[in-house]
Amino acid sequence: MKHLFIINPAAGKYDHTGEFTQKIRETCDRRCLAYEILVSRCAGDCTRIAQAAAATGDPVRIYACGGDGTLNEVVNGAVGYRNAAVTHFPGGSGNDFIRIFSDPTAFRDLNRLLDGDVASFDLIRCGHDQYALNICSIGLDARIGTSIGKYKRLPLVSGSGAYILSTGVNLIKGVHRNYSVEIDGELYDGRRTLICIANGRWYGGGFNPVPEAQPDDGLLDVLLVKDVSRATVANVIGKYKKGLYAELPDLIRHFRCKRIVVRCDEKSEINLDGELLLRKEAAFEVVPNAIRFFYPKGLTY
Repeated sequence: MKHLFIINPAAGKYDHTGEFTQKIRETCDRRCLAYEILVSRCAGDCTRIAQAAAATGDPVRIYACGGDGTLNEVVNGAVGYRNAAVTHFPGGSGNDFIRIFSDPTAFRDLNRLLDGDVASFDLIRCGHDQYALNICSIGLDARIGTSIGKYKRLPLVSGSGAYILSTGVNLIKGVHRNYSVEIDGELYDGRRTLICIANGRWYGGGFNPVPEAQPDDGLLDVLLVKDVSRATVANVIGKYKKGLYAELPDLIRHFRCKRIVVRCDEKSEINLDGELLLRKEAAFEVVPNAIRFFYPKGLTY
């Protein structure tokens, strides 16, 4: 079996290529493994590299060396190939998806990853050919979440500081819009502050909106947040961020479904595992057991 390491030098606050390469070579050479290290050069490169490796039909384990965006690209390249399994060798600013596991820091131990267990996880399909492993969101939090990365790159700005900066800037842009939301055939119209579609549990560097979400149950966990004023948005988002949506049943509704379609009168921001899309209409559906994911032996999720 081949081990393919795809390094994204643009992930995180600085380029990890040197330290990743050294660690990979030392560990894999010591174990006499067949491996290859490739470095992405532009957006979409990780997807192309992963797909080319999976399309050979040979057994391959693919390591996304970077952040959540890197993992998303690798997943989009490997989806549909049962000979391929993917994982995250973290070097990003958030590394949110692997926070579902009992010890996310274990993903930095390459020896444990090399001996990892494999699970089949669901994916969220957006449109015809884009996939998310973790969480999609629309509205205010999509703008906040997808802007956090650029603020984290500023000197002396922590994760919480980036969140505060992003929140302040995006509150000025507006809190809610009109959305038509169709959930498994049932229609829900109205003004919304945000919409969350979860397969995983963590995103945006600290949001944990649906703590009970499972990546292998064949269902999406959806939260619809009604329109709130600027005066109350901090409290509502605070509850939402901590997964306390049940404390605000009049403002936040929880659904478990297989498909959701969201329509807006104007192009709206969509967070797709940290990547920003702009759409007037988007359909999301769960694809059960769509990707093989391996993780350090002994962990639970």
